[in-house]
Amino acid sequence: MAKSSYQELDINIIKLDLDNPRIKMYLDDQYNKPTAEGIALALSGGISDSSTSFDSLQESIRVNGGIINPIIVNHKDGEYIVIEGNTRVQIYLDFKKNKVAGNWDKIRAIVYENLSDEEIHSIRLQAHMVGPRDWDAYSKAKYLNYLMNEALLPMSQIVSFCGGKAQEIKKLVSAYQDIEQYYKPMAAELDYDFEYKDFSKFVELQNQRIINSLTKHKYTKKDFTKWVINKNIDVALKVRDLPSVLDNKEAQAEFLSTNLTNAIKKLGIPSNSNIDLSSIDYIDLAKILDNKLIKIELFEARKLMSEEGAEKRSVLNSLKSTISLIINDEEEE
Repeated sequence: MAKSSYQELDINIIKLDLDNPRIKMYLDDQYNKPTAEGIALALSGGISDSSTSFDSLQESIRVNGGIINPIIVNHKDGEYIVIEGNTRVQIYLDFKKNKVAGNWDKIRAIVYENLSDEEIHSIRLQAHMVGPRDWDAYSKAKYLNYLMNEALLPMSQIVSFCGGKAQEIKKLVSAYQDIEQYYKPMAAELDYDFEYKDFSKFVELQNQRIINSLTKHKYTKKDFTKWVINKNIDVALKVRDLPSVLDNKEAQAEFLSTNLTNAIKKLGIPSNSNIDLSSIDYIDLAKILDNKLIKIELFEARKLMSEEGAEKRSVLNSLKSTISLIINDEEEE
């Protein structure tokens, strides 16, 4: 590998990696100057969560006053060309142009001298294909718990560091605390190996509707933990159906003897399997549902609130919970 050094490079002398096909395609389509968000979107391939990832990265750089991981640059023929870090470079340029508070004149970089094409490809592959693995959800929650309850950082600061929403962070921390308080002691007692994938089941448990359902049927978080260890709760996402299962005697019996997947089959909620709605945009479906619900008759609304409407009510509550998880912007003041 060619010689390299750590440097603080003048942001104005760095050139974007025009050999990256997505950036090249993006720049070819632009009539105006490129933006950091546009480049981030191009590099992501247009994936749905790219905007959220970009916002988190941009805010993290602003709060920290710079990048933590240096960009990688090839110095060749008098030019400094980015191999890894195009979005971060453009964020600096945008911050400087828009006079964002901070020093955006120089950026931390690992500068290689005269890399060959083969070496450039090797670095790109290492960065994007076999680079450092993201933390698993449990590890993230453990660190967030440390920041909240040991380092005592305010929620607003934690959100600015890692992006996301306060509600999501609180849910992860609560799930971590349940793992520590209930799951690990019971697993040790039963000589059961801690399975990190079980953590997502405790994340689902943090939904207040599910907690209320456990209380209603005189169950506790210890019971929930036992169900996880015994594999009665076999799929994390199906925890959302637990209230419906517990409300139905036949489904509850099936759940306690086998698992949630089998129990849900006992609910008998019509699936309308003859109607294929998979190709319809979710916004269109939401408009239709909103229109139907707003016109609901009084007798039907009363039926929903009765024991007879428990299963339908559970479905609507599940939908409400999912929508809240997606669009709730509430943050701690």
